[in-house]
Amino acid sequence: MVKAAFIQDETEFDSLLSSESLLVVDCTATWCGPCKLVAPLMDKLAEDYGDRIKVFKLDLDSNKSVAKRFGIRSIPAVMVFKQGEVMETLIGVKPYEEFKAAVERQL
Repeated sequence: MVKAAFIQDETEFDSLLSSESLLVVDCTATWCGPCKLVAPLMDKLAEDYGDRIKVFKLDLDSNKSVAKRFGIRSIPAVMVFKQGEVMETLIGVKPYEEFKAAVERQL
């Protein structure tokens, strides 16, 4: 099974933004219960769309500047980027179909 990898820092995040045409970033934290429900959905997204998109997780505790930059105030928050621009942000636990639909709208 494909797993969504963690982005280590803001430098790696910015590098991915500039190099990937379609990027999904799951903003999470180790202490966040609802985030644990979203994590396997992101892994499924990575598996189902691995040939067309890149899916990553970002721990906001160690990347507070990214949260501030994009105005993320509650997690889980899943951001969909196209050509480096935020196209959509889904806040909270959602069914897999909603995450999938957000990706489909950008393909």
